[in-house]
Amino acid sequence: MQKLSKQRDVWGETQLRASAVTALRFPPRFQDHGLNPGELASRSRKVLTNPHNFSVDIHMPGVTPTSSDTYLCMSYPVPTSHDAYIVDFIPHASMSTVHHMLLFGCQTPASTRSYWDCGGAWGTCKGASSIMYAWARDAPPTKLPKDVGFKVGKKSKIYHFVLQIHYGDISAFKDHHRDTSGMSLRMTTKPQPFTAGIYLLMSVDTVIPPGKTVTNADIACDYASSPMYPFAFRTHTHRLGKVVSGYRVRDGKWSLIGRQSPQLPQAFYPATKDVVVESGDTLAARCVFTGEGRTSETRIGGTSDDEMCNFYIMYYMDSKHAASFMTCMDDGSPELFQHIPAEANVPIAISPGQMSSMMHMGHAHTGTWNDSVEASSGDQLPFHFHFEQVAGWPQSRLDLGQVSGLALDSDSNLVIFHRGDHRWEMTSFNMEAQYLQRALGPIQQSAILVVDPATGRILKASGRDMFYLPHGITTDQDNNYWVTDVALHQVLKVSSDGGDAALLTLGEAFVPGSDSAHFCQPTDVAVDPASGNVFVSDGYCNSRILKFTSDGRYLTQWGAGSSDRRRRLPFQIPHSLAFLPDKEEVCVADRENGRIQCFLAGNGEFVKEIKREEFGGQVFAITYSPAGGGLIFAVNGGSLFPSGPVKGFVIDYSTKEILDTFSPDEENFQMPHDIVEAKDGSVFVGDADSQTVFKFTPESRSIQISLTEKRLQTQSRPAAAAAAEQQQLKQKSPSSSSSSSSSPSRGQGLLPAVITTLLLVPLLLVVSIGLFICWRRNSRCEVKSEPSSVEGILGKIRGKAVGSLNLGNFFASHKGYSRQGFDQLSTEGSDQERNEDSSDSENEEYSAPPPQRSS
Repeated sequence: MQKLSKQRDVWGETQLRASAVTALRFPPRFQDHGLNPGELASRSRKVLTNPHNFSVDIHMPGVTPTSSDTYLCMSYPVPTSHDAYIVDFIPHASMSTVHHMLLFGCQTPASTRSYWDCGGAWGTCKGASSIMYAWARDAPPTKLPKDVGFKVGKKSKIYHFVLQIHYGDISAFKDHHRDTSGMSLRMTTKPQPFTAGIYLLMSVDTVIPPGKTVTNADIACDYASSPMYPFAFRTHTHRLGKVVSGYRVRDGKWSLIGRQSPQLPQAFYPATKDVVVESGDTLAARCVFTGEGRTSETRIGGTSDDEMCNFYIMYYMDSKHAASFMTCMDDGSPELFQHIPAEANVPIAISPGQMSSMMHMGHAHTGTWNDSVEASSGDQLPFHFHFEQVAGWPQSRLDLGQVSGLALDSDSNLVIFHRGDHRWEMTSFNMEAQYLQRALGPIQQSAILVVDPATGRILKASGRDMFYLPHGITTDQDNNYWVTDVALHQVLKVSSDGGDAALLTLGEAFVPGSDSAHFCQPTDVAVDPASGNVFVSDGYCNSRILKFTSDGRYLTQWGAGSSDRRRRLPFQIPHSLAFLPDKEEVCVADRENGRIQCFLAGNGEFVKEIKREEFGGQVFAITYSPAGGGLIFAVNGGSLFPSGPVKGFVIDYSTKEILDTFSPDEENFQMPHDIVEAKDGSVFVGDADSQTVFKFTPESRSIQISLTEKRLQTQSRPAAAAAAEQQQLKQKSPSSSSSSSSSPSRGQGLLPAVITTLLLVPLLLVVSIGLFICWRRNSRCEVKSEPSSVEGILGKIRGKAVGSLNLGNFFASHKGYSRQGFDQLSTEGSDQERNEDSSDSENEEYSAPPPQRSS
């Protein structure tokens, strides 16, 4: 059942993501210039630009906060008695002064003063209100889609704007200046075809058992209103949340609206395109929690020990039938959620750089994320994951030749490019790179296989009698395959409909060359999904990257880059390409130089180089994920003279740090030749020598280390202590426990004693031999023992973050909480928990994503 919310106040927020690109640069702070309060107040004004369009400047009237975590509000009337629409928000503030600011729309403000303290019982508005904009951390202006606006004025019942500013750290006010931070609203009285709004799916009765690894919170409601067009989404939990996903369900088919880790900055991110919600559809969301580390059950609520499960949808609707706010709080039926996509259950890895971006800026609190990160020394970060091989994948054997390339199609299926019964051998080419085995003819098997990423079952096969020595493969926005063949010295565009013919061919068959019309053993292709431009790495006997239009017209080419032009080292087999759509860059695995280089896709300008000793001097393949600011997955491959272990790497694009390494459990990589990441976070690696594809999925490293620590602690105890503990556990167990169930416990209680004995015997033997040798040599010999602790070695990582939890009327009415302090908020408190003795003033924030850069 769908519920239209008429609750008091608004849905607060805590942490907005720090924007890497700031469209506008503001002065360090906005302060007064000797104006009196009346003149400062006049800065909130309406500025006409034409009969329909105008702007409204809303600024603080010269305030000086006297304590940290101060919330101040001021109001400004909507400057028209008719309906109007906000179509743009332009902030005027600096993060050096302002932690965040929010704009509310309400019928009546909480005070008529020029400004007031709205961090306590006063709040922002009397009666109903809605949040319209939020800003933090020098974020750029927020752009709404064309023809979309937030409706204010006569029919909307929004007659006042209330600007709320959170002054986090007041050290910037040591000079006692008066702050005039605020924002400008671009508005129009011209009716907009579409009205913006927010739909919130929220769990209210989830219980997370202590120690339980996975608990799901499911919410679902049938939608029975006018068509809704989601364009942004936001997730929210507290510390126990792993991943939150939202879907539209229609005729049994689940369409993803958005999926994100709630441990990342909880901003609004672009929603999946072309998902329209209509009457008769179902809106569903799942939050995945873990109870690891808790000793008592955790419930949905408004304290730092509670949890929340919220999925926001920012949408627009036809203005004639628009609803500005809707909520869903119904539990989803188990039958419905039996069919939820597997991706909803897969946690999203969080890098150290991403964790750092969530720290409370400018504050010196105790127990911050800084402490936990420093204490971990990189061994364990909250919600950091390690990739483990998926045993039993594929479920049935795949008959493959040398696996040369991997890709994902538009349906998120895995595409495998392999060589069938052909092999690249020492006699395959002469010294001029001419292919010598043309007499074998093309590969008769299907060289392109599309398989189900969950089971490995073959869904489709194509590419018969087309290729001689396949190498790289990728897909474009139209689901065509772009492949390279090192024997043909060509790049081919092939349809994915199963036809065994090329749609477009670049290069001359079997003719190597170095001009713009020829290749010499090209290795890989990357495609810009926005422009359709094609990038080719060329290759084994050329050292360059070429750029073409989608129809094959040559544009440009470039070689290796360097920050020092005097020490530029040419490519030595540019072997693999990855396109970075969020950064508009293309990266190359420079195989024999053991490095990754990235370039601007537009002009080939060098951006950065990633070179690590752990690569062992080689990087065979790379792929990219935009998650958390950018992750590069790489494999270093094997060679005749290996200088390091062969494994996979997860690399933070920004910091160049290696976040994780992985390899198969029971067998080693022989020559991992390509790598690709699936949308659910899984990673596939194709190995040319073993003719195998491996699948890896992220598993919680914190849980693994915790279990290892407990196991080692148990093994290091004396047998008597372990036996005593087992006896205590036995005494505490319910009297109804059967003897058969207690027998294994007694057997398990002996295990630490046995292991301890086995470990001590050889140690005592070595010490005895040493003493004997010392005695024989008449030398002084000391045996020094120092206390050791497994717990001290592994460390205990208990990071505490800063924040607060205000829940508003809902929990006030359900749990008997006091109304005081909850006027600002309704459903959310902080994105991070705060210490019990810290102030309860950290609101949450709301933000649409910054406009994407055009290509």
